[in-house]
Amino acid sequence: MKAGTFIQSTAMLDDSFFEKAVIFITGYDEKGVTGFVINKIFPRRFSDLVEFRNDCPFPMYEGGPVDTENLFFLHQRPDLIEGGTPVGHGVYLGGDFRQAVSHMNSGSVTENDLRLFIGYCGWDLGQLESEIEEGSWLILENGTVFGNFSQQNI
Repeated sequence: MKAGTFIQSTAMLDDSFFEKAVIFITGYDEKGVTGFVINKIFPRRFSDLVEFRNDCPFPMYEGGPVDTENLFFLHQRPDLIEGGTPVGHGVYLGGDFRQAVSHMNSGSVTENDLRLFIGYCGWDLGQLESEIEEGSWLILENGTVFGNFSQQNI
């Protein structure tokens, strides 16, 4: 397991937050694993948030059940958004949020370039590996953060 890995929940996680979830792993170290659910659209748009009401109605995703009071983002545009951390597949975690919002508003980045998340997923060291062994998750061979997951039969 490493950053850049995709996992998909199995039927063992039905009737939970993770039902039919595809997660992109963005961090894997001695503390544990972090990632984002990339296939669950949040019911509100970016401009529905009070502090961003004058910005574009960009879609947001339910990134996970941890830290749901904060926004996070992944993107593929290090040429436009400085300071992101590479996590695999040409994807960057975070960076200069003001630049991201400016490019969202101007249309120079689209949802094919950037995803906004409410919350994230996190596991303690060894926890996700145990869940994979018990059959709760499948490791996907291929995937894309910004594409369509219909080929994964979700």
